[in-house]
Amino acid sequence: VQLQASGGGLVQAGESLRVSCAASGRAFSGYTMAWFRQAPGKEREFVAGIASTGDSTYYDDSVKGRFTISRDNAVNTVYLQMNPLKPEDTAVYYCAARYLGGVSYISRNYDYWGQGTLVTVSS
Repeated sequence: VQLQASGGGLVQAGESLRVSCAASGRAFSGYTMAWFRQAPGKEREFVAGIASTGDSTYYDDSVKGRFTISRDNAVNTVYLQMNPLKPEDTAVYYCAARYLGGVSYISRNYDYWGQGTLVTVSS
């Protein structure tokens, strides 16, 4: 499967942004999907994940209550709604797909990765 992330940009603290990840290739509905992010000088970290059916979601504590992950299997797309954004959310956001297995917080458990989209939050 190929993943294409989009929707990043520059926003002010307190504003909202939605990033998207469009998938092509094998049946999207069979994949667990997740968003990770990597800030400058830091390791890549888990942000949110969603089961293949969309009935279960998981969040890192740093974004719980502010971010919402969702998916539309009819259009092969996963979304991350971010609101309100904080300066510490500044990072490159990557979408990832895992074919066998549920949501994992560990990046090496994912099989496919998008190219990343930059989100910059100014204070």
